[in-house]
Amino acid sequence: MELIQPLMLSVHIFVAIALVGLVLLQHGKGADMGAAFGSGASGSLFGSSGSANFLSRTTAVLATVFFLTSLGLAYVANAKPRAAGSVMDTVPAETVVPAVPAAPVENSPAKEIPK
Repeated sequence: MELIQPLMLSVHIFVAIALVGLVLLQHGKGADMGAAFGSGASGSLFGSSGSANFLSRTTAVLATVFFLTSLGLAYVANAKPRAAGSVMDTVPAETVVPAVPAAPVENSPAKEIPK
Protein backbone atom coordinates (compact mmCIF):
# COMPACT_ATOMS: atom_id res chain seq x y z
CA MET A 1 0.00 0.00 0.00
CA GLU A 2 2.99 2.27 0.56
CA LEU A 3 4.08 1.92 -3.07
CA ILE A 4 0.65 2.68 -4.56
CA GLN A 5 0.40 6.32 -3.48
CA PRO A 6 3.73 7.57 -4.96
CA LEU A 7 3.13 5.57 -8.15
CA MET A 8 -0.40 6.91 -8.53
CA LEU A 9 0.79 10.44 -7.77
CA SER A 10 3.49 10.28 -10.45
CA VAL A 11 0.96 8.99 -13.01
CA HIS A 12 -1.43 11.76 -11.96
CA ILE A 13 1.21 14.49 -12.47
CA PHE A 14 2.31 13.04 -15.83
CA VAL A 15 -1.30 12.87 -17.06
CA ALA A 16 -1.95 16.44 -15.88
CA ILE A 17 1.04 17.77 -17.84
CA ALA A 18 0.10 15.75 -20.93
CA LEU A 19 -3.50 16.96 -20.66
CA VAL A 20 -2.40 20.60 -20.56
CA GLY A 21 -0.16 20.02 -23.59
CA LEU A 22 -2.92 18.35 -25.59
CA VAL A 23 -5.41 21.10 -24.83
CA LEU A 24 -2.91 23.70 -25.98
CA LEU A 25 -2.26 21.78 -29.22
CA GLN A 26 -5.92 21.65 -30.23
CA HIS A 27 -7.44 24.15 -32.60
CA GLY A 28 -10.27 26.36 -31.50
CA LYS A 29 -13.67 26.47 -33.20
CA GLY A 30 -12.62 29.45 -35.33
CA ALA A 31 -9.48 27.73 -36.65
CA ASP A 32 -11.46 25.94 -39.40
CA MET A 33 -12.06 29.24 -41.16
CA GLY A 34 -8.35 29.46 -42.01
CA ALA A 35 -8.51 26.11 -43.81
CA ALA A 36 -10.96 27.56 -46.33
CA PHE A 37 -8.32 30.06 -47.47
CA GLY A 38 -5.61 27.50 -48.15
CA SER A 39 -3.78 27.04 -44.86
CA GLY A 40 -2.80 23.52 -45.91
CA ALA A 41 -4.46 21.54 -43.11
CA SER A 42 -5.07 18.58 -45.43
CA GLY A 43 -1.33 18.07 -45.83
CA SER A 44 -0.74 17.60 -42.11
CA LEU A 45 0.26 14.37 -40.43
CA PHE A 46 -3.30 13.23 -39.66
CA GLY A 47 -5.09 14.63 -42.72
CA SER A 48 -7.71 17.38 -42.77
CA SER A 49 -9.90 16.10 -39.92
CA GLY A 50 -7.81 13.29 -38.49
CA SER A 51 -5.88 15.44 -36.06
CA ALA A 52 -9.04 16.80 -34.46
CA ASN A 53 -10.39 13.30 -33.85
CA PHE A 54 -7.06 11.96 -32.58
CA LEU A 55 -6.39 14.89 -30.27
CA SER A 56 -9.93 15.05 -28.91
CA ARG A 57 -10.06 11.30 -28.25
CA THR A 58 -6.66 11.35 -26.59
CA THR A 59 -7.75 14.32 -24.47
CA ALA A 60 -10.88 12.43 -23.43
CA VAL A 61 -8.85 9.35 -22.46
CA LEU A 62 -6.35 11.43 -20.47
CA ALA A 63 -9.17 13.33 -18.76
CA THR A 64 -10.71 10.00 -17.73
CA VAL A 65 -7.37 8.75 -16.39
CA PHE A 66 -6.89 12.06 -14.53
CA PHE A 67 -10.34 11.73 -12.97
CA LEU A 68 -9.71 8.11 -11.93
CA THR A 69 -6.30 8.89 -10.43
CA SER A 70 -7.86 11.80 -8.52
CA LEU A 71 -10.44 9.47 -7.02
CA GLY A 72 -7.78 6.84 -6.33
CA LEU A 73 -5.52 9.32 -4.54
CA ALA A 74 -8.43 10.54 -2.44
CA TYR A 75 -9.30 6.95 -1.48
CA VAL A 76 -5.70 6.02 -0.64
CA ALA A 77 -5.23 9.16 1.47
CA ASN A 78 -8.43 8.48 3.40
CA ALA A 79 -7.87 4.74 3.85
CA LYS A 80 -5.03 5.13 6.35
CA PRO A 81 -5.75 3.45 9.71
CA ARG A 82 -6.88 5.75 12.46
CA ALA A 83 -5.88 5.53 16.10
CA ALA A 84 -8.55 4.34 18.50
CA GLY A 85 -9.71 6.64 21.24
CA SER A 86 -9.83 10.36 21.67
CA VAL A 87 -7.32 13.05 20.83
CA MET A 88 -7.26 13.98 24.51
CA ASP A 89 -6.03 10.48 25.40
CA THR A 90 -2.66 11.33 23.87
CA VAL A 91 -2.13 14.41 26.07
CA PRO A 92 0.07 13.60 29.09
CA ALA A 93 -1.40 14.43 32.49
CA GLU A 94 1.60 16.60 33.46
CA THR A 95 0.80 19.25 30.88
CA VAL A 96 -2.55 20.14 32.43
CA VAL A 97 -2.22 23.53 34.14
CA PRO A 98 -4.26 23.94 37.35
CA ALA A 99 -6.54 26.94 37.59
CA VAL A 100 -5.19 29.83 39.67
CA PRO A 101 -7.70 31.20 42.20
CA ALA A 102 -8.64 34.83 41.76
CA ALA A 103 -7.27 37.46 44.14
CA PRO A 104 -9.56 38.16 47.09
CA VAL A 105 -11.75 41.23 46.74
CA GLU A 106 -11.36 43.84 49.49
CA ASN A 107 -14.54 44.93 51.22
CA SER A 108 -13.71 48.59 51.46
CA PRO A 109 -16.37 51.25 51.65
CA ALA A 110 -17.08 53.09 48.46
CA LYS A 111 -15.10 56.29 48.10
CA GLU A 112 -17.13 59.39 48.20
CA ILE A 113 -16.67 61.89 45.46
CA PRO A 114 -15.94 65.38 46.86
CA LYS A 115 -18.46 68.05 46.03
